[in-house]
Amino acid sequence: MPPTQCRPPAAVPGPRHSDPDAQLTDDLASVVAAARRRAVRDGDRQIDTAHLLHALLESDPEVRAAIGDPRAVARLLGYLVQRSIGYGLRWQSSVEDSGAVPTLRGPGGWSPAAAEVMAAACRRARRGRRGATRGMDVLAAVAADPGSRAVEVLRRVGIDPAVLLGRIALTEYVTRD
Repeated sequence: MPPTQCRPPAAVPGPRHSDPDAQLTDDLASVVAAARRRAVRDGDRQIDTAHLLHALLESDPEVRAAIGDPRAVARLLGYLVQRSIGYGLRWQSSVEDSGAVPTLRGPGGWSPAAAEVMAAACRRARRGRRGATRGMDVLAAVAADPGSRAVEVLRRVGIDPAVLLGRIALTEYVTRD
């Protein structure tokens, strides 16, 4: 997936200022749109980190490569699909909350944890070498949130988030220009 720029919050007019997808350009916004569609289709009130992980895995070959073993990717996708057809029912009445930001209400809004993950991905990209936000930035931010639903899913399929973060860092070190 090509890199995208996070727009500075000051460039976002009006009440969408705190909306994480108001800071995205078109490339990464397509991942967010897929996560939003999945949340709405699943009957979830908000986009959570598991929806983001699912959308990233479906659309970004670099993210799938970071997971490593293709069998692990298949297990992860299978688990996320099971979640969308019933596993996630225990999550539907609750808010995924990192405690970092207020909840955006309504269908397709952001869970606090997902909003923080997107903000962390943009910060990570700015701190990094390019200022562009990629799917790998979102994956790293997801894996770094130990209380997120996405990390719960990663662990359930046998993927250690700390090992994943190390693999992301190694990949970026090797591919740095």
